[in-house]
Amino acid sequence: MPFVLNAPTCALQPGCSHPYCAVPGPAPQAAAVRPARLRRIAAVGLSLAFALTALAPLASGQTVFRRLTRWKIQSAAHFSAGGAAVSRAGFSTAGWFPARVPGTVVSNLIRDKIYPNPNFGMNLRAFPGETYPIGGNFSNLPMPPDSPFRHPWWYRTQFRLVSVQRGRQYWLHFHGINFRASIWLNGHKLAGSRQIAGTWRIFAFNITPYLRRGVNVLAAKAYAETPNDLALTFVDWNPLPPDKDMGLFRRVFITRTGAVSLWHPQVRTQLELPSLAAAHLTISAHLRNSASHTVRGWLVARIGAITLRREVFLGPGMDRRVVFRPARYPALDFAHPRLWWPYEWGRQNLYHLHLAFTAAGRVTDRKTVVFGIRQVSSRLDARNHRLFFVNGHRILIRGAGWAANMLMDLSARNELEQLQYVRAMHLNAIRLEGKPMDQTFYRLCDRLGILVIQGWCCCSRWQHWKDWKPADYVIAAASERDQLQRLRNHPSVLVWLYGSDIAPPPAVERIYLRVIQQTHWPDAVVAGASKQKTLVGWTGVKMSGPYQYVAPNYWENPHAPGGAVGFNTETSPGPAIPVLASLREMLPRADLWPIDQAWDYHAGGGEFKNLNYFTHAQAARYGPSSTLRDYERKAQAMAYAGERAMFEAYGRNKWVSTGVIQWMLSNGWPSMIWHLYDYYLRPGGGFFGAQTACQPVHIQYSYDDGSIWVVNSLLRDFTGRARVQVYSFHLRRLLQKTLDVSAPGNRSVRIFTLPKSAHLSPVYFVRLRLTAVQSSGGRRVVSRNFYWLARHPDTHDWAKSTWYYSPIVHYANLTELQSLPPVRLRLSATGRRHGGWETDVVRLRNPSHSLAFQVHLVVLRGRHGGDIEPAIWQANYLELMPGESRIVHVRYRAAALHGARPVIRAGGWNIPRQFAPVAGK
Repeated sequence: MPFVLNAPTCALQPGCSHPYCAVPGPAPQAAAVRPARLRRIAAVGLSLAFALTALAPLASGQTVFRRLTRWKIQSAAHFSAGGAAVSRAGFSTAGWFPARVPGTVVSNLIRDKIYPNPNFGMNLRAFPGETYPIGGNFSNLPMPPDSPFRHPWWYRTQFRLVSVQRGRQYWLHFHGINFRASIWLNGHKLAGSRQIAGTWRIFAFNITPYLRRGVNVLAAKAYAETPNDLALTFVDWNPLPPDKDMGLFRRVFITRTGAVSLWHPQVRTQLELPSLAAAHLTISAHLRNSASHTVRGWLVARIGAITLRREVFLGPGMDRRVVFRPARYPALDFAHPRLWWPYEWGRQNLYHLHLAFTAAGRVTDRKTVVFGIRQVSSRLDARNHRLFFVNGHRILIRGAGWAANMLMDLSARNELEQLQYVRAMHLNAIRLEGKPMDQTFYRLCDRLGILVIQGWCCCSRWQHWKDWKPADYVIAAASERDQLQRLRNHPSVLVWLYGSDIAPPPAVERIYLRVIQQTHWPDAVVAGASKQKTLVGWTGVKMSGPYQYVAPNYWENPHAPGGAVGFNTETSPGPAIPVLASLREMLPRADLWPIDQAWDYHAGGGEFKNLNYFTHAQAARYGPSSTLRDYERKAQAMAYAGERAMFEAYGRNKWVSTGVIQWMLSNGWPSMIWHLYDYYLRPGGGFFGAQTACQPVHIQYSYDDGSIWVVNSLLRDFTGRARVQVYSFHLRRLLQKTLDVSAPGNRSVRIFTLPKSAHLSPVYFVRLRLTAVQSSGGRRVVSRNFYWLARHPDTHDWAKSTWYYSPIVHYANLTELQSLPPVRLRLSATGRRHGGWETDVVRLRNPSHSLAFQVHLVVLRGRHGGDIEPAIWQANYLELMPGESRIVHVRYRAAALHGARPVIRAGGWNIPRQFAPVAGK
């Protein structure tokens, strides 16, 4: 039987003798090494613009012998041949569809133009098998009887080998199959659908006996998930395709080794805290001997100029975990290491561990691991709120929930572009619920300094523990083992949520905890995303909503279920309407206005199947909308204020608040809800509200008591000067105050409280600015903020709060904003190109006597061309007072211009559209 890497029985049988659980062998003899104080270790510091080609090697350092990317697919219902026939040369594939792997069945059929664009309008409902109720959780429903995906589908590929080298071992890897499969190679069955089961499992087979010189044929018979499977679901944020994303959705490839192969290398770090003066590293790897005889050899580990050696004996077919510990290898005690930090705290220093096993003077296998020297941990504070620490410093988590693509399509460039947006918003974390990403994603987070919260998904078999059968326990344990082994070297990974929304019952929790221990997981673990007490104590987090629209003053109120206290693992101020360009790209012209069923279809499921709460609040606060353009501009203002208020409240309240995750960051398809930027990578008001709120050093207003705060998110102290201004609606200045500010590192300080005033207009403005002294003696602006407020604020009915909403019984009246006079700006721009990037400097001036409100800037490919996204704006949806000038920078890939001249378009709440060509330098 071919060797299958997964070993789920370890988690179920205490005292298991499987080699993954075996005690390491005899203590090694210390090899000659360089002194520990030798610190010339090769580190990697990468900028945002690093080449995507650098992502090609596998995370484990394996050298890919053959990538299997070109396949053909066909439904098994169309023929009766079995795997032995399908996997032989000469089998006819006439009428099969060309396919790409990674790729699900439906994603390939869309690529082949069999089905239309599923993202447009209600096209997806026309797909065969897409008949489940709109908004329903398809993962919990059976496949319709007439669905073409009720039957398994075959994947088949051919590859040619010039030779099969004697003494070599060839390994076939599957990094993601949803949900089951039978695997055949050259007429030989490698495994059946009982063994190959589990979306998040990773499989490897020794295929040496079955390979041949010349043409080889590999076939996989894939089966879609059922409601009884621990698979994937999108819950309520986008539909599940009609095939339930069945197929080979991650990479398939072959590697080649000698008799002894290396698996699961790991580097663990322990820092000396709080000094950070030294780091103690532990290195380990699994060795497998595929030969029929005992092999004696050396495992060699190298980090920069440090080389470690350990002699190893492996019996026939033996697996063994080999460990280098600093007690035996003093070179693993690093003095003054270059640490890995979240991106606004320091550099993302990365090291390379090179492992090789040699026997009889030849290298049988080698691996390279990229790792960071850092330490993350968590604990409960006196209020039972969970606090996270990075390198001994507590960190306020401000992040958002990542949505995988609906079709599970992966693109390194798309992942990079989204993560650049995360940095542009100054967020420090991403939560992935239930869908571990490919290794490219984690390597990008490592290099960009973005923390990752990872766990399983809610609202499906993963949480239906009372229905679990024995096979579910096996698959759950194996899935956790595989994911932890591939995640544990990434410095970006902060915590593993081994439950999901709800912590598992004791029987399941014991299994998960055993796997965590056996895999030597180095980082924090939490049982679930909601407030519960389990075998290991309180989770220290909450998941109390809201998800529907709430007013900006919600978050600071002590009665708000989701307010800024503790760690809120998912929450949101409500829907996020895409900008006009995206609405036109996702909806047919006839459905653009008024809001209809196509809008609702692109909203969500369950309690989020329409936009009624949001639209009602918008009409009450800003006035009813009669046109699409009016509705969209008000929606962006609402999203800006809502996201800013949420993140600001958690920032002000640190360390009573310890973290918040905006639900969500992105969407898996074009959606009307929850994103900070939309499916087409166009940022709206919510993006820039979050960007403002999460500035590294930030000045902000408090809705509850009118206080002004400076939130310092850096580790160093800040000194500067604040200016606080209050204006009536007609811009009569009611207050101006200048204050010296001293904000200790990683703290929030109250600097002022606005006095109560009886002279406020129904709508008024608060304007804040924070400056620091430059080395030249001048002052630079480090933070600015602008609030539009109603004299009578919103009032929530806290007693009627639900898990997703707190009703608003009185809405703040901001309708006076509709009477702002039109303002024509003075607009110009210059551009500069460097290293494939275009950076434009946009100059704005308001020559009028009126406020320019929510100024929205877009860069175009020529005046009549499309907009360029992604584009990293320094600021957007901004205000300009009468006579005020402002300079804003934007950065984007020069190739996105497609040879056209860039043009800046300005518009906004009361700004007619105007254009300025970008002058080159």
